[in-house]
Amino acid sequence: MVLGFFIALGLTTAAVVIMFIIDKTQTDDAIRRNYPVIGRFRKLFSSLGEFFRQYFFAMDREELPFNRAQREWINRASEAASNTVAFGSTRNLNVVGTPIFVNAAFPPLEDQFARTALMVIGGGTRLPFTAMSFFNISGMSYGAISKPAVQALSRGAKEAGVWLNTGEGGLSPYHLEGGCDVVFQIGTAKFGVRDHDGNLSDEKLREVAAHKSVRMFEIKLAQGAKPGKGGILPAAKVNKQIAEIRGLKVGQAGISPNRHAEVDDWDDLLNLIGHIREVTGKPVGIKTVVGAEEPIADLFATINARGADCAPDFITVDGGEGGTGAAPMPLIDLVGMSIREALVTVVDLRDQAGLKERIRIIASGKLVNPGDVAWALAAGADFITSARGFMFSLGCIQALKCNKNTCPTGITTHDKRFQGGLVVEDKEKRVARYARELIHEVETIAHSVGVAEPRLMRRRHVRIVQDDGRSLPMNKITPSYNPVTSP
Repeated sequence: MVLGFFIALGLTTAAVVIMFIIDKTQTDDAIRRNYPVIGRFRKLFSSLGEFFRQYFFAMDREELPFNRAQREWINRASEAASNTVAFGSTRNLNVVGTPIFVNAAFPPLEDQFARTALMVIGGGTRLPFTAMSFFNISGMSYGAISKPAVQALSRGAKEAGVWLNTGEGGLSPYHLEGGCDVVFQIGTAKFGVRDHDGNLSDEKLREVAAHKSVRMFEIKLAQGAKPGKGGILPAAKVNKQIAEIRGLKVGQAGISPNRHAEVDDWDDLLNLIGHIREVTGKPVGIKTVVGAEEPIADLFATINARGADCAPDFITVDGGEGGTGAAPMPLIDLVGMSIREALVTVVDLRDQAGLKERIRIIASGKLVNPGDVAWALAAGADFITSARGFMFSLGCIQALKCNKNTCPTGITTHDKRFQGGLVVEDKEKRVARYARELIHEVETIAHSVGVAEPRLMRRRHVRIVQDDGRSLPMNKITPSYNPVTSP
């Protein structure tokens, strides 16, 4: 025992001396050079700080980007556990911008409720899409997320009757595996539908469109977390299969251009939409981030000048708070309107242009709980899509390791060791339960405000808290366009 103690003491002393010499002689870190050995703890504590805050110090409503209360609601919904709570709300209802729904004096009785009606997208196309659900899965590329994650999403989407967006990484067998409705996203690099030179290939478009479950095409102009910059798939994630699907080399980073090279203005974009619609016969829309009103107004003016037939069948509005696997911090933090402002802007401009029945609006960007989704429908969205909500349903713990191929839950990594923790047969059920429970609770909010189903909610059904602590009806703050009373 005594000998073992002295051996351990000697080894520890030797290790400290070695670290002291290394720290004193290295030139990269001033703290370690000035405070050898002890200075190492600064980096350790900085690295562990986010985890200590998450589990021990942050209150239920304090964390970012998603707080514990939001994540726990999704977790309970995914597990089919009771989502009733006791005693009272932990939410501070005096925070500026908080939506408060206006309960009806005489809400509809149980036999007066209705399920949300189906909605057609692209009614003028050869193969229009009748969407079953107002809440669906947003774009997450195979590559950015793992094989078992895509499999679970595909199967869960089929069970819940929601669509699955492929993201810009192309169509994999795992998107098709579950038999759900699929929206194929065309990114600026044209992954999955490009020729050897990186240009859009009509032949590849037809191959993708030939899959019956591929119901729509979405041209991605911009993404909320990185407007003005294309997608970034780290080289460590590009294995043989992903390289084949995307048209890359193994280990080659998938860097998309910051825009479509052939699209210089709105006319070019409408030409591209028309071309893809003609080749595929299916609805075609766009995904973008709003920076100001003027460009969106110009888009609708261009559509009206050319005729409504040239319009996109839908517009996905992504907020500046949108998420991603990898993006520069200034773009994540500082570029693009919030969905709270962008959505009402696009809805009002569309309606003023007389295109309400022609163009569907899809809202995206940090809308993961029933209140968020109900607000978006009341503001004028026809559909809502979420990526991170469904990531939480898969078991995401917000470890913030999406860009490092070390995701501890197996969702955003291709390391087989970590993927082993994501059991598809279990997670597909969680995906379906989350979607169904969110839809159910949005319907509950709709019934509370006095309408039979969620798409009948209007801005007058929501009040927004102001900086003086009082709330105002949303239709007073941002009036909906009414062609009878508006100029």
